[in-house]
Amino acid sequence: MPLRVLFLLTDLEIGGTPRVVRDLAIRLRSPEIATAVACVAPWGPVAGELSQAGVRIFPLRATQYWELPRVVSDVVRIARGYDVVFSFLMHANAVAAVASHWRKGDTRFIQSIQTTQSWPAWHWWMQGIVERAAGRIVVPSASVAQAAADYSSIDSSKIVVIPNAIDVDAFAQLPPSDSGAWHRLGFIGRLDPVKRVPDLVRAIAKVQGVELHIYGDGEDRANIEQTIKEMNVADRVTMHGRIPSPFEALKQIDTLVLPSEAEGFGIVLIEAMAAGRSVIATDVPGIRDVVRHNHTGLLVPVRSPDAIASAIQRLLDDAPLRDRLRLQAITHVRTNYEWENVIEKYRELLLG
Repeated sequence: MPLRVLFLLTDLEIGGTPRVVRDLAIRLRSPEIATAVACVAPWGPVAGELSQAGVRIFPLRATQYWELPRVVSDVVRIARGYDVVFSFLMHANAVAAVASHWRKGDTRFIQSIQTTQSWPAWHWWMQGIVERAAGRIVVPSASVAQAAADYSSIDSSKIVVIPNAIDVDAFAQLPPSDSGAWHRLGFIGRLDPVKRVPDLVRAIAKVQGVELHIYGDGEDRANIEQTIKEMNVADRVTMHGRIPSPFEALKQIDTLVLPSEAEGFGIVLIEAMAAGRSVIATDVPGIRDVVRHNHTGLLVPVRSPDAIASAIQRLLDDAPLRDRLRLQAITHVRTNYEWENVIEKYRELLLG
């Protein structure tokens, strides 16, 4: 009988962690492992992708905190049919930890932390409590491992570092970037204040001959739109809204810029590198685990539109540099972040 694994996460909206869980649930299926996915929130776009791939979905449909007791009860009931509950992110980790009290000895619990963001502090306080219910804590980078130890006092011996991964061949098949008269910059991700997209808008106001395409939606959208107006760059910035996958966005840009204040990994970075796009990102934990300055991309200080602008201008002025960074980035991603290699680490964790 195969090992039955239930992945539990907060939501199945478009985002880095849902995409990682989607690929895990699909790629781990074998005669040895059977997978299913549950999410605390209502059905999202990634749930549709999982369903089409034949993965069973349990949307728990919570929209308010007061529904969490019912969600815990649902997880306890669902977990009776599974040998492992593998939860991702703080809210799902908390739900799984409470549910584990009714499944002691019957179900193995694993948690995953995917952020280095130090705030809100109560998230880390809560994570420090709920991690006691898990046998292992999986993180995607050394920076997240350090954050878990610093902010939640999690014993390093309990932490397993397994990087996130992508289908490198799928991204490598995208056509080469060819911007013609313009150099097309892009941001892809949630429009969250931690991403600091207004810094990117301020940066492009300082550089002639570039346009910016912003893909995503979220609570910081109004602030970004106001910054576009203030900097008088509406003719060079396009807000595309939420997209179903990064492929269409990457077809339209030459360089990805990620100006975040904090990241656990930044999966969009390796997607862009695999697609042969240049990357500029902030020199912060999580990102610096993925991007090597002057080797696979350019790193800049956080909260510095001037530094972002200088990096953009450097790429515009130096075609050999762009080509060298792109080629080295593709090799780096193939070596370190291809699913073929990473999936074996998950299999060892689950079956070991």
